[in-house]
Amino acid sequence: MFHSLTILFSIRKLAICIATICASTTFSSSTANAADATPELFAKFLTKDKAVPGDVGAIVPPEAINKYITKVQDAAKADPAWHKDYAKTAKPGVPLPWHEKLGLTKEEYADYLKQWDKREFKTVQQVLIRLEEPNPNEWMIRVSGVGMPVSLLRYDPKKDTFKSPNGELGRIEDINAEQQSILGEWTGHEWRYEKKTEFISTKENIALGKYKDGKHCLLIYRLQESTSGLKLADKSLVIRFTPPKKK
Repeated sequence: MFHSLTILFSIRKLAICIATICASTTFSSSTANAADATPELFAKFLTKDKAVPGDVGAIVPPEAINKYITKVQDAAKADPAWHKDYAKTAKPGVPLPWHEKLGLTKEEYADYLKQWDKREFKTVQQVLIRLEEPNPNEWMIRVSGVGMPVSLLRYDPKKDTFKSPNGELGRIEDINAEQQSILGEWTGHEWRYEKKTEFISTKENIALGKYKDGKHCLLIYRLQESTSGLKLADKSLVIRFTPPKKK
C-alpha cells in the first residue's frame, strides 16, 4: 500500500522527491460524451469532464525533528538487522513504537511525536485534474504538468484495473490510514503493477482517496524501477484537491 511505502523518518526523501519534479504539458480537451455515467468509484472524487485545480506537494515536518531523525539513522547503522526486524512489527506508515535501540530517550521520543504532529502539506505547484472517457468504457484521469504519467493510465470499470505502458495495475487492499500516518487520516483505493525480470524490477502504484474530514481528496502516484540493486527511477506524486460538492 502507499501508506506502507514509507516508515519512520523516511518522509524527507518523499518531500525531496516531489519537490524536485518540474515539467509542464498542455491540458487538452476531452472527446468524451458528458452524458455517459461516471463509474461509482470515481464519482465521490471527480466529476466527468470538469477540471479542478490540484496542489502537488509534500508532507514536511518542522526542522526541529531533524535531530531525532539523525539519531535514529545512526542507531540503525549500528544495528541494521535489529532495526529491519523491528520495523516489520510496526503499523504501516506510522512512527515506530519507542524502544531504547531506536537511539532516543523516552523524553526525546515524546518530543519527536509532538514535532511529527506539526507536519504540514506544502504545495510545490498547481495542476489541473479532469476525469474523462476517451473511449466507451475506458476512463482516464488527466493531470496537467508533472501529472503526465497519470494521464497515460486507462481505467477499465469492468475489470477494476488500470492499464499503463508497463502493464496492468490490479486492485489491492483499500487504504484506511490513521492520524499519525504520513498523510494523516484518509481512506482510499489503490492499484498496483509489479514485475521482476533478470534485468529490471518495476513497481507502479496509483491511489485515489479522501481525508476523513471530507475537505480534500488525494491522488497519489509512484513509479519505481531498479536493476541489480541500482535505482533507475523513483517518481512520486501527491496531489491534493477539493471533492465535488454534494447535490
